Amino acid sequence: MSSRLRLTALLTAAAAFGAVGSASADPDGFGPFPPQNPATATNGVATMHGDSASSDTTPDAGPGTGAVTSSRTALASACPTVVIGSDGYPVTLCTTIFGQTPTVHLLDPRTGADLASLSLAKGNLFGGVYAYLDNGDDLVVVDGDDNLLRIGHHLRSDGDWSLTVDQSTSLASAVPAGDSVVGLSPGWDGKVWFATQGGVVGTVDTTTGTVRALALPAGEQVDNSISTVPGYTAVATDHALYLLTEAADGTPQIDWRAPYDRGPGRKPGQLSWGTGATPSFFGPGNGTEYVTITDNAAPHENLLVFDTTGAPGPVGSATPSTPVQVCATPVLTQYPQSGTEDAVIASGRSVFVTDTYGYPYPALPSGAPASVPSSASFQGGMTRVDVNADGDGCSVVWNSDVPSAALPRLSLGDDRIYTVTATGPMGLAGSDTFAGYHYAVVDPATGQELSSSLLGIGLLDNPLQMTGTTGPDGTLYQGTETGVVEVRAES
Repeated sequence: MSSRLRLTALLTAAAAFGAVGSASADPDGFGPFPPQNPATATNGVATMHGDSASSDTTPDAGPGTGAVTSSRTALASACPTVVIGSDGYPVTLCTTIFGQTPTVHLLDPRTGADLASLSLAKGNLFGGVYAYLDNGDDLVVVDGDDNLLRIGHHLRSDGDWSLTVDQSTSLASAVPAGDSVVGLSPGWDGKVWFATQGGVVGTVDTTTGTVRALALPAGEQVDNSISTVPGYTAVATDHALYLLTEAADGTPQIDWRAPYDRGPGRKPGQLSWGTGATPSFFGPGNGTEYVTITDNAAPHENLLVFDTTGAPGPVGSATPSTPVQVCATPVLTQYPQSGTEDAVIASGRSVFVTDTYGYPYPALPSGAPASVPSSASFQGGMTRVDVNADGDGCSVVWNSDVPSAALPRLSLGDDRIYTVTATGPMGLAGSDTFAGYHYAVVDPATGQELSSSLLGIGLLDNPLQMTGTTGPDGTLYQGTETGVVEVRAES
């Protein structure tokens, strides 16, 4: 989902379920991982969605299904992004509840303690822009003044840690007045790709400061992050999915555009009118054969899967390719209506979609249209869809009623899906004060919940559909609306 929108909604306001249907394990298993981006930290811990392909997978095994302990790092902030560098130190990008200031925190990997913090310039996105950790363990983020920053963490001679801006590159020449950068991801040639809410897509060479940009069609808005694999960048607007490539001079160019069904309006449990998903690359060969999003069709949304290569335009012409759609598969059909503000999990031939329909965000972003219908209760749930082995069409493997209140993460280290579930009243804004939040493990082969442990009740532990990050030591770092919860297996 759009971290800007989720944070805006949050900051304007200060038990198990059985699986439906049945399935057998995928004989081909999950994976491979998407290619390791040479410009980022290790896959699984480099971005909000794990990697630059936004697969929402990790190679690291999680805390498991046994007894766990949990602790809370209170930061008085919403923390949607937790990334971890080669030194094992988690870095989180948060936005303070009071003052709505984007702030970077360095956490102690042993205790979760806040070791250092750095406030950034505040823009109209409230610091909700996506960030990633580069291959030198620097956090790459755009501040409210349209500067692309690299923020390093350093151990000082007095034994304390500090966070410093080690590089700054202005994007102001490509960002129109009143617009702001939303999505950010590095390409394979050293350039950084970005997308603005107003539909400008660009690349920046941080060595020379050269910025090149392309405006997408007028009237289209970007509310989610962008994804990169070798040769391709995927951007979803509130009207269409785009696959872009790079011209010889670095200017983005459209390879193909695929419009989708936006539905009659914004659904309850979503924060914008259009897809709630960041595009995800996946595939059983090299992890990039397909790219996927969800649409906003009613009453049930569809999982849309496209072949990344598309159909080429006429020989010798500059005509973009034509998108080749593998499938448009209705998901979460165990309920009368469905929708999501989450990205999907995508690995091998499998895609997992979570239901946020009716999720009670505390408030809506400024300018958000009325939802259609005007209200709904939150039920949660997940669907697994597999691309057919011949690459022609998709099939629903299972539907599950596990009420995920976070964006789940698939661990290929132990073949488990890790998430946080919600139980109790979740119908109206503010009713989550009495909801219970549970660390939960789900079997990706069947959709069944394998274990559940109570984390807490009320606002402190509400993950607000943000995703968790599993560290190399098996610790799950889950952002909440007040900080970060760490879940560890009991030793």
